[in-house]
Amino acid sequence: MTGIKVDRLVKQWDALRAVDNVSFTAQEGTLTVLLGPSGCGKSTILRMIAGLETVDAGEIQIGGHNVTYQDPAKRGISMVFQSYALFPHLDVRENILFGLKVRRVEVKERESRLIDAARMVGLEDLLSRKPAQLSGGQRQRVALARTIVAKQPVCLMDEPLSNLDAKLRAEMRDEIHRLQRSLNLTMVYVTHDQTEAMSLADQVVLLQQGMIVQIGTPAELYEQPATDFVAQFIGAPPMNVLPISGLDKKIVGANGGHFLGIRPEKVRFADSGLPVEVSAVDYMGAETVLRLQHQGNTIMARLNGRVDVVPGDRLHVDWSRDDAHLFDKNGVRLSGG
Repeated sequence: MTGIKVDRLVKQWDALRAVDNVSFTAQEGTLTVLLGPSGCGKSTILRMIAGLETVDAGEIQIGGHNVTYQDPAKRGISMVFQSYALFPHLDVRENILFGLKVRRVEVKERESRLIDAARMVGLEDLLSRKPAQLSGGQRQRVALARTIVAKQPVCLMDEPLSNLDAKLRAEMRDEIHRLQRSLNLTMVYVTHDQTEAMSLADQVVLLQQGMIVQIGTPAELYEQPATDFVAQFIGAPPMNVLPISGLDKKIVGANGGHFLGIRPEKVRFADSGLPVEVSAVDYMGAETVLRLQHQGNTIMARLNGRVDVVPGDRLHVDWSRDDAHLFDKNGVRLSGG
């Protein structure tokens, strides 16, 4: 077994509780994403799992063994950093093999692992290059190859794609997902990018101010957000969350609650309904995103294809009552969706 169990984990810096009683389980062979805004504690949790940060309270288990205070080198993990952490004076071959040499893996085994890893990530023709001669994507592939040759069952990744452009990020997401599944790695992946989380994760752990807000599959967080924070953090554009007091309840279908949530793709044009004014139109090719105004509230709408409206147009929108989410005064979800 190589699953990870984090139980009531705490990290305190003076008056700041950076990680506040966090508990979750990453099942063997699955990819868990720690997601949240900057400063929410996700990287600190990852570093505690790795043994790079001390634990003030709680317990970490890997493969059923308590590793809370164990030496990082004995935890059976590999780690990929945001900065790639490559040695600039070593070529690709030596960067990949460095950890194996430190652990004194025999030469024949090292070469075998190098060939396999280089082939898996497409570096066969770049082994003699130095990091300065590589693109950002190629450097990240070196970091991945170093993880592959380590043959550790647990892999931790700390925002590994944040330095890449959008196209490369999409390619590397696919690469990481493929490697995780083909090698049956138990992976914990840190990101602030909800697109990465939605496309990669078997399980998402969403954090806010050091605490877990919701744990679930990407679909569960998207379709059944536990709070208005989850509703607005997951999705692009985010869910519309509107005060019910300023809406016509007969039009919007609200029955109870303080706030109403509706996904932009569920907003539709209507002959009668909520009167709105178009304030912005973003045509994306496959879809159009509209920014609409109603009594001081902004409503985002996402519609397929090209929409024949311009800023200043006045029209009506509505949505199915089955698609509406209700939240109480504290932002906790009551029902809907």
